[in-house]
Amino acid sequence: MKMRTSPWRAAIAAVLTAASGAALVPATAQAAAPMVKTQAPGYYRMMLGDFELTVLSDGTVDLPVDKLLTNIKPPQLEKALSRAHLKAPVETSVNTFLINTGAQLVLVDTGAGNLFGPTLGKLLANLKAAGYQPEQIDAVLITHLHPDHLGGLLAGDKRAFPNATVHLAKAEADFWMSAENMKKAPADAQSGFQNAMAMLTPYATADKLKPFEGDTELVPGIKAISNAGHTPGHSNYAVESKGQKLVLWGDLLHVASVQFADPSVTIQFDSDSKAAAAQRKKAFADAAKQGYWVGAAHVSFPGIGHVTPEGKGYVYVPANYTTKQ
Repeated sequence: MKMRTSPWRAAIAAVLTAASGAALVPATAQAAAPMVKTQAPGYYRMMLGDFELTVLSDGTVDLPVDKLLTNIKPPQLEKALSRAHLKAPVETSVNTFLINTGAQLVLVDTGAGNLFGPTLGKLLANLKAAGYQPEQIDAVLITHLHPDHLGGLLAGDKRAFPNATVHLAKAEADFWMSAENMKKAPADAQSGFQNAMAMLTPYATADKLKPFEGDTELVPGIKAISNAGHTPGHSNYAVESKGQKLVLWGDLLHVASVQFADPSVTIQFDSDSKAAAAQRKKAFADAAKQGYWVGAAHVSFPGIGHVTPEGKGYVYVPANYTTKQ
């Protein structure tokens, strides 16, 4: 009886025959390919109910966390970093968040612009790579007026987002826009006031600066939440659509590998470290209890995930990668 050969067996036999023949042919030398040494454009997209969220990277910056973190002893810090296979300085993400509500395009924070050197200031390039133009932005929500969050408001000496209204807490604007407060500040801290004035004045002049007070809805589905501590008017932003919720934390934390496990750890950037720690503990507990999404400016890009309790602290669970829209 004649045996029939299945198509897949025949295909495998053909591949093996070709491979054995190829082994007899000398390999042709190829020139080494040059290393590219760049990442793909820094944007990450996901849906939140009916809203489209696009996280935009402004780049990364090395932070000497061993010199900046407070309320933690050096051996404890080294151990916490080691668990995450890190050591100081820690390459730290600067993330911004773009929400397309279907009716408005809202950007939360603007990165560093040209205020932090060449490793940051990538926001506009990544915004365009993600399919949007600066002129399309309707509103810019600022969590606080540190340079790595407001520096992208200008492109050169012009408004980077010419059609956008800038929203931030009145307490934040009042503090950083005060010449009197600037005079009281140490000499090496006065540039923070100067930067805030330079970045916000063009929007104020164009009647495009709208400070708010307290917890208030700024855009349908997007609400400001007072979170003073890191700065006098630091704000979080809660985004909700179709029963899904995301809270954008600004600078609620800086070093995920340390501060999730121990929220009491503070940083020298805090204007009121005690209040900042209290706000962090409150936010972690609420996110863990309610199970909503969180987004953080300085958690490794894209900085979107959930918070889970563990022992006396918490664990950050990054978003599972998705291509679904």
